[in-house]
Amino acid sequence: MTEEEARPKLDELRTQIDELDRDIVKLLNDRMRVVEDIGRIKRLAGLPIYEPKRESEVFANVIASNGGPLPPDGLRRVFERIIDEARTVQRMRMQSDGGKP
Repeated sequence: MTEEEARPKLDELRTQIDELDRDIVKLLNDRMRVVEDIGRIKRLAGLPIYEPKRESEVFANVIASNGGPLPPDGLRRVFERIIDEARTVQRMRMQSDGGKP
């Protein structure tokens, strides 16, 4: 394949990546809105933000549903970051609510 043949194909694939990235952003923000709700409930119940057992359940769930090509350890690393950001969102929400339900 020549560079001239490759360019339009690469452009098309990059357009697909851009669309998928926008979908991922939407889904991540949808997830974080649920995380905010969880944070509110935890605050009202006096529960900790960090729950190792729940994190293990999340990892098991996503790895079980993985069809590849992303390997399980790669998927786990991605979700470790997502969960870390979710804890940050929960903390910020709990602080900004100032004890309000």
